[in-house]
Amino acid sequence: MGSNDVYTDAGAAIVSGRPLPEDGNAVHRHVAVRGTRLHLAEYGGSGTPLLMLHGFPQHWFAWHKVTGQLAGEYRLLCPDLRGFGWSGLTRRGYDMDSLADDALALLDALGIRGPVGLVGHDWGAHLGFRLCLRAPERFTGYLALNMSHPWPRHRAVLPNLWRLWYTAFVEYPVIGRAVLRHRPGFTRFLLRHQVADPAVWTEAELSEYAAATSVGAAAVQSLFWQYVLHDIPALVRGTWRRHRLVVPTLLLGGERDAVVVPSMLAGAEPYADDLRVRLVPGAGHYLPQERPREVAEAIREQFRP
Repeated sequence: MGSNDVYTDAGAAIVSGRPLPEDGNAVHRHVAVRGTRLHLAEYGGSGTPLLMLHGFPQHWFAWHKVTGQLAGEYRLLCPDLRGFGWSGLTRRGYDMDSLADDALALLDALGIRGPVGLVGHDWGAHLGFRLCLRAPERFTGYLALNMSHPWPRHRAVLPNLWRLWYTAFVEYPVIGRAVLRHRPGFTRFLLRHQVADPAVWTEAELSEYAAATSVGAAAVQSLFWQYVLHDIPALVRGTWRRHRLVVPTLLLGGERDAVVVPSMLAGAEPYADDLRVRLVPGAGHYLPQERPREVAEAIREQFRP
């Protein structure tokens, strides 16, 4: 680990050393979970609980436009994944099963034993599928944003692997951490070029996510590397074809998503009891940023208040 990596369970402020983005509707706290402390931004103290999982290169603030559309309708739980944002940075725990354990332990720590709604974007959506397959009894439904399902069709994936070129600069232990930590322009480039219209980002948002990625470089790189070590071999072996998705799921994609193209969203129907796929016209890879109203409407559809 580099000299800038800080491992602590004493609080996320020590890990990040940065002020939180301003969102007066959020209540912030830290929850002790599996050897670390997860930062949680919570909106609304009552209503149906929804667990909302962010992707790369973001954190809890990825949901701020969506939460603004849903004021008072739900209890929105927006954690930072381990090592991201203001959550504790640890040496291990960035594989999908460990992150799923974190999410379930967070619900337990909050005293939420009954099923909740689940929403995920990008990596958070990949994690969401793992949660639904591992612990379907914990979730009333699932809204997955900008992510392919665990049963991809090789004829759809292989021609589009080139779109993941940027992962080569992220996943390897030495170069990945160096790029993420010292080249904030790389993060800003990805954010600008993976949306349909770069004007959806403010300069403050681009700066925030670039800074957060620099601080959490070790966690980001570890997340990608664990995917290479565990998830890709599982997909090649067809491991998840032995599992069935029983949680009602809506998979929402962007018509102009240059990372997870629409053709990669089809083909899961034989492995799911209730899975619908829908595209948002003219949208790219960051639906919570680009089309928060459509995301909010999908949440209302999937999780009736």
